[in-house]
Amino acid sequence: QVQLVESGGGLVQPGGSLRLSCAASVFTSTFTLYHMSWYRQAPGKERELVAAITGGVGSTNYADSIKGRFTISRDNAKNTVYLQMNSLKPEDTAVYYCNAIQGRNDFWGQGTQVTVSS
Repeated sequence: QVQLVESGGGLVQPGGSLRLSCAASVFTSTFTLYHMSWYRQAPGKERELVAAITGGVGSTNYADSIKGRFTISRDNAKNTVYLQMNSLKPEDTAVYYCNAIQGRNDFWGQGTQVTVSS
């Protein structure tokens, strides 16, 4: 069982920035194999993929709605994946979830609230 703990959410004004972190409770040699993703779910909407980064070479992909504003990265030595969010908009308001997949293993964090409002 892998535990994922997200942090870094909060209230920010439009145009502001936040950095989300997701720490995984696994050995580093195992964490490097995990495909890591950030999802979000706004009230009344389905959960959607925001950004993902593969294990190994760390290839990334992003939802069109956040391209150029968000950056996903990972620090394998710290078993942590990050989501740097810049130029935040009110429509980015959601609960953000971390996801880890490796083979048949699929784990989710508890989520962290991001609210973009003036």
